[in-house]
Amino acid sequence: MRAWRAHSYGPYRDVLSLDDCADPEVPEAGAVIRVASASLNFPDLLSIAGKYQVKAPLPFVPGIEAAGTVVAAGAKSRFRTGQRVLAYNLWGAFAERMAAPDALLFAIPDSLGDDAAASLMVTYQTSYFALIHRAALRAGETLLVHGGAGGVGISAIQLGKALGATVIATAGADDKLEVCRRAGADHVVNYKEDDFVAAVQRITGGKGANVIYDPVGGDVFDRSLKCIAWEGRLLVIGFASGRIPELPMNRVLLKNIAVVGLYWGAYLNHAPDKIQACHDALLKLHAEGKIAPIVWKAFPLAELPAALEALESRASYGKVVVRP
Repeated sequence: MRAWRAHSYGPYRDVLSLDDCADPEVPEAGAVIRVASASLNFPDLLSIAGKYQVKAPLPFVPGIEAAGTVVAAGAKSRFRTGQRVLAYNLWGAFAERMAAPDALLFAIPDSLGDDAAASLMVTYQTSYFALIHRAALRAGETLLVHGGAGGVGISAIQLGKALGATVIATAGADDKLEVCRRAGADHVVNYKEDDFVAAVQRITGGKGANVIYDPVGGDVFDRSLKCIAWEGRLLVIGFASGRIPELPMNRVLLKNIAVVGLYWGAYLNHAPDKIQACHDALLKLHAEGKIAPIVWKAFPLAELPAALEALESRASYGKVVVRP
């Protein structure tokens, strides 16, 4: 098969090569899929650079999620040849074939296209766990989503609307504000031109946002504390700005707020049954037309470096995928 491999850790432009290599081994309780579409995520950049929390053994095939068809199943697998599935693993997706254990394989219906399926796992599960399990977002509340045009941002907007919230989304360009509107945001704020704190206070009549979804960190986190409602919940999703903020505990005390972390990957070890339940819930929401991944562009597998550049530079919105 053809696969992109990193032969050392470093910038993807320098360390990746498109190689002819052996097909992955079939796990005894797992399967190998023919990849139809693989989705890009920011952890891919970290993994290739050797900066991710789990270092892959060199050489390795990056990519953590893909959709495709089972071409070989292990003796103890619950899947069968020809079945369409969504696969997740720590690496292996940017190739013509990918292996995964049964615990990280999820059946998908024919109504869900390959690109959408490949975009459903990391971002939508992250937002589902964050908004439902961690923040308990309720109908009638106000949700503020930072980075609204990104993959996790779009998923948070759509799930927030599905839960009955009023959604305010921030982005840094007019075209990305339009993406937020397409995703269902009730209000949009260009954070480069407007003060999102003042905008949130204006929209909420001074009450602030009940739940704030923050994948950015840094100054965005600091300022979010100024527009959070009484008994609000601030979700720490990530630190795309590059700065991990510090929390002034007096603000937590005075407004009775909760600052809640969400590391979705930890559920794979601590509560794997919830991953399957979340997948089932997401498929139902998709069938009802309440969520739908927005794919910015699909690249041929051979153009993975260009796809990674679009992700790294933030030229893209929504999801970026590659197709073998």
